[in-house]
Parts: sequence; C-alpha cells; structure tokens
Amino acid sequence: MLVQFFGLGYIGLPTAAVLAGKGVRVHGVDVNPDVVETIQRGEIHIVEPGLAEVVKEGVLKGDFTASTSPLSADVHLVVVPTPFKGAHEPDISFVESATRMVLPLLKEEDTFIIESTSPVGTTEQMAALIFFERPELEGKVSIAYCPERVLPGNVLHELVHNDRVIGGIDEQSTEKAKEFYRLFVEGELHGTNARTAELCKLTENSSRDVQIAFANELSLICDRAGINVWELVELANRHPRVNILKPGAGVGGHCIAVDPWFIVSDYPKESRLIGTARDINNYKAFWCAEKIRSSMLEFELRHGRKPRVALMGLAFKPNIDDLRESPAKYIVQKVMQSGQDGFLVVEPNIDEHGVFKLTEYREAYDRADIVAFLVAHDEFHSLDYDNEKAILDFAGVFRR
Repeated sequence: MLVQFFGLGYIGLPTAAVLAGKGVRVHGVDVNPDVVETIQRGEIHIVEPGLAEVVKEGVLKGDFTASTSPLSADVHLVVVPTPFKGAHEPDISFVESATRMVLPLLKEEDTFIIESTSPVGTTEQMAALIFFERPELEGKVSIAYCPERVLPGNVLHELVHNDRVIGGIDEQSTEKAKEFYRLFVEGELHGTNARTAELCKLTENSSRDVQIAFANELSLICDRAGINVWELVELANRHPRVNILKPGAGVGGHCIAVDPWFIVSDYPKESRLIGTARDINNYKAFWCAEKIRSSMLEFELRHGRKPRVALMGLAFKPNIDDLRESPAKYIVQKVMQSGQDGFLVVEPNIDEHGVFKLTEYREAYDRADIVAFLVAHDEFHSLDYDNEKAILDFAGVFRR
C-alpha cells in the first residue's frame, strides 16, 4: 500500500510520519520545494515535540518520501490550507488544486480523503469534480472527509489516541476510509456522512471560540469594575457545574480563529452567537493593544521620556512556534506602527522573525519599563514579579 499526502504542514507532516512509523509506505507532496528538500534530508520545518525523530526514522528506512509531484497511490489525503478570501469567505482553491493534481492518477479501488477544514458540501463538490472529469470512476473510488482534531505540542499522541469522525459520500466510502484510519488510530472511529463530518469540525472549534469569548468578555468587564479576572474565574469555577475558560489576548491559530467564519459565511442569519463570539475575540486583541498604548502614554507623561516596552510572545498559544492568526502578533504590529525603537519583542520558540528583531526573554524583562505578557510561555513563569515595572498580564502569567 502507498499512501499519498497533499500538504506537508502542521497536520500533513506529522500524520505522514506517524503512518510511516507503522511501516506503511508514505509519499508526501508539497508545492514548496524548500519543505520537500528539508524532509528529504530527514529534517523538519516546523516545531513539534518528537516529530524530528519520527520523520528522520521514516526517511532513513525509505518508508517516507517527499517531492513536489504526486505518484500513483492507493490512498490520497488532502491536507492543505483553506484560507479566507474577501470578507471572511472560505477559499477552497487549494483543496481543488490538490484534487485536480491527483485526478489523472486515480484508479479503481482508490480512497480519496479530505482532512482540510472545509465548508459544508466541499467533499461533495470535489466528488462531483472527480466524476465529471473521470466518469468511469463513479462508484469505483471511495471519497470521504475526516477532520483532524489535534493540539499543537501534543500532535503525535493525539493523532493516534483521539477519536475520529469519518464521513463518506456513501456508506462504502465511509467504511473504506475507516479501514485506512485503523492502520494508526487507536481511538474510536465514528462513521457518518460527509456533510455532518464537515460541520462537526466547524462546530467543535466554534464551541471553543464561544467559550473563550465569554472569558474574554468577562476580562473586559473586570477591567472596568476593578476586579481581578483570574481570581473571579477561579472562584466561579468552584461551582460544580461551572467551567469558565481563562481569558487571553484574543484567539489565534488556523482552527478556532478561522473555522467559525466558515459557518457564519454560509449561514449568517442562523449563526448570530457564533459571529458575535468572533467579534469579541477579535476586539480583545485590539483592546490589549490600546491598553499598551495608554500605558506608554502615561509613562511618558510621568517620566518625561518614552518607555522601553517588552512584548512577550508572538505565537498564538503557549509553547509553540505557530504564529498563524496570532492575536499576539497583531498586538505587536499594532503598537509598533510608529517604529521599532523602544520595543523589545520576545518569542522564545523561534530563532528569528522576518519583521521583528527578537530579544531574549530575560533580557527584555530586565530592561523594560512596561512588560506586556501576550502569551503564557513556560519560560515566562520563571520570572519574578517586579513591582517597579508596569506589568500588563493579558495571558495570566502572574495571575495578578
């Protein structure tokens, strides 16, 4: 059996590596030649604990190959991005491009699976495209949708142990896709139809977004009321049926910050709560930026000079290098619009950034007059609270 992955990013690469680790022959396709060359050397281009070793082993054994061109295979997985276009409208052009790339290579008994987050109906659209271009394959290939549901930083474990929702365009497709996932998934496999599986993925992340929006709205209320939001949430969660999440600087990443828009775009009248949650979480990042600016102005008026400001974190969540849709990165860009002088930008999980000059976190903390914690990286928890500094703790590093 040969399994082919279209897209070797944060999900495609770990999934391909895990499968190769099970002794299955895997071929990865990516449009970025640098990514392909890196993997061909047995190295990785992303940060994920344990991934480097698994990729290296698969490449050395010959079970994991990569190129910019597809091969004839038995199972094809589409794991490419689905970004926005226009006013938060989902763009499935990458999914369609991957589908067209594999079209000439599809053969009877093949399995075609989309894992990319997609609007409801995408799998059926791709099936229609396949059967329009290759009508002889109708009823002879299996087509399904199976969304990933892993946590960056723990991907290798969750790929194996999490349950999966698998929806085919027909019952045969669902069962064929379930056979494939049994090769490496130890969690339960829940079969359904493609449209339900697509909406399930969007529902999971929209639910999280709504819960986070409640916590972030609480933080805005507490700021106005002069109440410590961290203490409030901790006390409220003492109730046996209350579980409020912790507030932050917003919501980022390619899932929670993106997926709700897929629902809002297609069902705007029916998704008012989901849309409002998105607005609240986006506003929280803007609010954080304004709080930093206000603190800078207050310092300048009091001391007669511009402050040194440490901006602690760029990633969208703690302890990862992923900056996609990051509210922290947005905040840094917002407060540094007038220039980089006086700002100390910190992100311990990356070595360099194309726009920002990075500073080591302890140095930045020691030198700064104002410290804004945007992400609760583990390194930051080792710092001692300094009453001489103005500390804006948006991430709950000190919970003060």
